[in-house]
Amino acid sequence: MSTSDHPSNGESVPDIAQVPATKLVFHSSAHQQTYGHKTRIAHICPIEQLPEVDRSLFKVPSETNAPLYAIIVESTIFHPQGGGQPSDVGKMAIDGAITFDVLTARTSATKPSIVLHFGHFTGDQESSEGLIGRTVNQLVDAEKRTLFSRLHTAGHVLGAAARTLLESRVENFDELKASHFPDSAACEFQGSIDGKYKPEIQTAVDESVAKDAEVKIGWWTKEDFRKRNLQRLLIPDEDWKAIAIAVDESGEEMQGDANDEQTRIRVVEIVGAEVYPCGGTHVPTTKQCGKVTVKKISRSKGNSRVSYLVD
Repeated sequence: MSTSDHPSNGESVPDIAQVPATKLVFHSSAHQQTYGHKTRIAHICPIEQLPEVDRSLFKVPSETNAPLYAIIVESTIFHPQGGGQPSDVGKMAIDGAITFDVLTARTSATKPSIVLHFGHFTGDQESSEGLIGRTVNQLVDAEKRTLFSRLHTAGHVLGAAARTLLESRVENFDELKASHFPDSAACEFQGSIDGKYKPEIQTAVDESVAKDAEVKIGWWTKEDFRKRNLQRLLIPDEDWKAIAIAVDESGEEMQGDANDEQTRIRVVEIVGAEVYPCGGTHVPTTKQCGKVTVKKISRSKGNSRVSYLVD
């Protein structure tokens, strides 16, 4: 894409590689239940002008005939799909006059520090010309965000319960990955978990939810993991370099350069239970997950999948 595809106030528009990183407002512990946010447009282009790897992130709905765009903003409250969590959906009101429906948000494959908001304008707006730098009021679908947050926290509750119960009882036990989508929520584990353990896992999950334990957001250095004897949670150095940032323990940006021992990654702690490196959104306490039901334990090739739902 050239720098002149979408002129704004007489100035050229940078291509995607030149756009500054998107500040992830939803990462803050203070904004886990924030559904509105004011920001500005940093970049916008029709999706067909994106690099192929970014275009492929968005499956065009068959019922959508409107021209489709990708908008990048300076900061966002929209959680992009990733980490097992679905994308937020919602709207962006531009200067209070133009509405953009956000159908999905995704982390760019060509520049992972920016978030692409895919969607279309409503009403008579047909062009993106002149929108760079304009003020945007973001509004996520609060009902869906709350459901996704409940599912994500419930997944950690289930993972922690399974580790406590089974780490010493199931050969080669470890936690692998999880899906927090409403129709396919599940935690995957290394090791073969027998179906006989389902009632015990359900009881442990129920107890954890009933405790109403705090779900705490933090930012840890590598040393924070080591001093808590949680080296098993340290991610590979290559991944650390890709996602760790220079912030203090509360997530506030720090000035100056920082090496790998000074940068931090975001963690979610079920207080009194377990800690997870995690970039998702969460409810404030375990009781706010609601009823968490362990559905089924399935096994394949030495690994196990425990599916669940929230009421």
